[in-house]
Amino acid sequence: MIALHNSYFVILLGGVAFFLYGMTLASQALEKLMASRITGLLNKLSESQFLAIVVGVSLTTLLQSSGAVTSMLVGLGSARVISLQQVMGVIIGTAIGSTLTVQLISFDLSQYALPLFIAAFSVYFMAKKSSIKNLALVLMGFAMLFFGLGMISSGAHYFAELDIVKEYLKTLQANPHISLLIAMTFCAFVHSSAVTIGLAMSLAHSGAITLNDAMFWVYGANIGTTSTALIAAAGSNYIGKQVAWAHFFYKALSVAIFLIQPIHSAFVSLLSSFDTTVERSIANGHLFFNLISAALFFPFIKPAARAIEKLFPKSQNEDFSSEYLSLNNYQSSALAISYANREIMRTADIVLTMIQDSAKLFDSPDISLIESIKERDNKVDFLYRETKMFLLDHANKSTTTVHQSIMNMIMFISDLERAADIIDINLTTLAIKKNALKLEFSEEGKDEILQMHSEVIKVAMTAMNAYNNKEMCDQAINLKRELAKLEITLRENHISRLNRGMRESINTSSIHLDLLSEYKRIAGLLCSHAYSQRT
Repeated sequence: MIALHNSYFVILLGGVAFFLYGMTLASQALEKLMASRITGLLNKLSESQFLAIVVGVSLTTLLQSSGAVTSMLVGLGSARVISLQQVMGVIIGTAIGSTLTVQLISFDLSQYALPLFIAAFSVYFMAKKSSIKNLALVLMGFAMLFFGLGMISSGAHYFAELDIVKEYLKTLQANPHISLLIAMTFCAFVHSSAVTIGLAMSLAHSGAITLNDAMFWVYGANIGTTSTALIAAAGSNYIGKQVAWAHFFYKALSVAIFLIQPIHSAFVSLLSSFDTTVERSIANGHLFFNLISAALFFPFIKPAARAIEKLFPKSQNEDFSSEYLSLNNYQSSALAISYANREIMRTADIVLTMIQDSAKLFDSPDISLIESIKERDNKVDFLYRETKMFLLDHANKSTTTVHQSIMNMIMFISDLERAADIIDINLTTLAIKKNALKLEFSEEGKDEILQMHSEVIKVAMTAMNAYNNKEMCDQAINLKRELAKLEITLRENHISRLNRGMRESINTSSIHLDLLSEYKRIAGLLCSHAYSQRT
């Protein structure tokens, strides 16, 4: 099929290179094409274990890489926005989703690779819309993948005829567990179970190995693919490590079950009973292996999660961090938006607790509460800096639409940071002044401040929910306007008390009015995004 003036070793390596680059190209284009879908799928993680599996299948299908998905899960775990039990359901789903690419490459599509590439490139060259360009890139990626597989097959056919290779493969047939180790190591090196199983298909097609031998390559590839998550978790916190090792233990235990001789023999016999090519049998073996493993382990997700949590407990010196926001780990702007959105909502939750506790500052002197407010503001400052740097790093790599989303995210987290500063600096200063001078609000004044505080919490919660739900933007804006009217009414009430000569109101006047003003500022900051995002 391929007549190149190169050694077959170069053809084989070139095929691997085309295969891997094609997968990467298709994956990156799909990420951009399905950016909003990815975010939506991530938001379903907590709904049920079955949905978690569906999310895992869907994400792996969209991204064409179980390694990328598990690395993402390590990041989400490191950010403490998901639990291990939720992640384990997704891990099972990623294993099933990874079988789609193997199913595709089991068909002999290399003859259509160049026509498909030419057609896709023509569309990409002439298209103006970014969505059409990304779709063309997806097709170009698959074309390169199929072309690379054809080169791998040509190289494998040549080497399978060499006497030294035949002898070596006979040795492997006598020691199949060595094949498993080789496949595991190769998969860990190339970060792709598909290319590992594709190589096994090529060897089986040339007659170099049998279906029985190929299944050990499948087992090894399934364990080797866990290396991506393990590497990502190396510098992670305890949850990230739990996620990565849960993935490893799930795959390793699944393989251990299938390595039991009666089970393995029965499994190979089942695959052989189908009237199909050896490539299809290997692909079906990969699919059935993951489906059976999922069915076996699904009932034990929660007990398994508890066991792994005991193996990797939280250390006492576990510091607050945003460990998954690594500028070097994630090159996709679409995924960057998903990860950063999670981090922004963590920041919003911290700011909300600061607003809720701010009224307590004026009850009585409480040094521990002031220190707690300061500590939370420091966390917000840290998350703001890290998330802003993370997003800016990806802004220039994105499409115009994604770039605008990144700018909106930076503006929102900036407003969150400013709201936290108002509480930590301005409100805390007012509270310290009131308590130092031993001043007390009038009963009416105190009730009005609590009323203002309650309304600010309502506005804040609505505005934060509106950030991910544009339909609530108008509601947030209306609540903010009602708050502004309330602030004017409460200010007039206070001035009325001053005119009546109430001593408490006179003594606390500047603090009272400044407090109303600062609460109004906080509400305004949190609703700023709603004006540009409302539908």
